[in-house]
Amino acid sequence: MSFKKKDNQTYYNPIRRALLNHQMIQPGDKVAIGMSGGKDSTSLLYFLDMISKQKRLGFEFDIVPITLSMGFEMDIHPLEEFVSGLGYELDVVPTNIAQVVFDIREERSPCSLCAKLRRGILYKRAKEIGCNKVALGHHLDDAIETYFMNFLFHGQMASFDPISYLSKTDITLIRPLLYVEEKQIIQFVQREELPVIFNPCPVDKKTKREEIKHLVSGLAETYPDIREKFIMGMEQVEAENFWTKTKVSK
Repeated sequence: MSFKKKDNQTYYNPIRRALLNHQMIQPGDKVAIGMSGGKDSTSLLYFLDMISKQKRLGFEFDIVPITLSMGFEMDIHPLEEFVSGLGYELDVVPTNIAQVVFDIREERSPCSLCAKLRRGILYKRAKEIGCNKVALGHHLDDAIETYFMNFLFHGQMASFDPISYLSKTDITLIRPLLYVEEKQIIQFVQREELPVIFNPCPVDKKTKREEIKHLVSGLAETYPDIREKFIMGMEQVEAENFWTKTKVSK
């Protein structure tokens, strides 16, 4: 697809801004993209592929799409076809995460354990296939929601890191969609008819994060520029005083 000027302003500019502001990708990087089948990671692959092939950073970089088979019944063929159409092969990693979380541990609040297991397996697989970075599809709304979750539930006024080095796995984690609003991603996916895989998790849309999402949406009705102001805050506050290593489940 050829990008029009409006597309560049809406999607490419904020992604490039995040990549350059936080020096997320360097020449020679091999970047694993965690593919959940949702709109965010699908869009992330699309844009990073475009940026790499068109050398929008001044150089190309390697991309490896990875998805975890969680143990749920999911038809990932549309995702595999999408990835193949961009010239990649989807690396499918089998796991028993669903069984561990819901059957063995019987977690009442399963999101934290699930996220921890997913991250560990993803980082391990990325390292095994020679990747030095892992890109996740967290966007601007995720960052705002994480800020409020940390504040309301942990007493911390902080969000997640745009880029962080994980010493235990020797992997650098990056979030290139940090400046992109969720509604922009939804509009892009609908317009381009990108595949979105149904999430069969029994607690999907029933988490504390979903409550915070509604809180932020309500605030945005009163303060329409809340997302723009959040970006201003991110760029003005010293990094060590804003970002946190606290893990809040998505």
